[in-house]
Amino acid sequence: MNGPVPRLGRTPSRWRVQATPIICVMAGSTIPALLPIISQSPTLPPFGLLILIGWRLLHHEIWPLWIGAPLGAFDDLMSGHPFGTAILLWSLVMMLIEMADSRLFWRDYWHDWLIAILACALFLGGSLLITWASGSKTPLLLVLPQLLWSALLYPLIVRIIAAVDRWRMMA
Repeated sequence: MNGPVPRLGRTPSRWRVQATPIICVMAGSTIPALLPIISQSPTLPPFGLLILIGWRLLHHEIWPLWIGAPLGAFDDLMSGHPFGTAILLWSLVMMLIEMADSRLFWRDYWHDWLIAILACALFLGGSLLITWASGSKTPLLLVLPQLLWSALLYPLIVRIIAAVDRWRMMA
């Protein structure tokens, strides 16, 4: 068993092991709604997606491939995107990460960071294309602050996920 050894030979509860990553992603999707930030353009990164990617890259075995759809639906409801945007794009991100995982023989921290940045760029670009298709005239430059924040905050998010994972696996 990798990670901390359970106390007194007990195994961690099954509910905590399975529910913690899902609750973390859902909490990440609610962060932008809870922060008291008012702006004319989106500046916060997609926290829910970053947490989903962090869990997926840390433990590839905990997420089934279809998990992007229900978690994306929750993110759509919390973020105000047109319903189906995150469902489609998160599912696509999960499939592309799975393909990259099957192609790479080894990965280190820098590969994970690059994968996360590319996944966020795919999500933000896809969201922008969907809003353009619905008639919006949003400039492309509005995506850059979100992408920059995503790249800068990903290492912090991975550290938080690692700490939560240690708690999750303790009895």
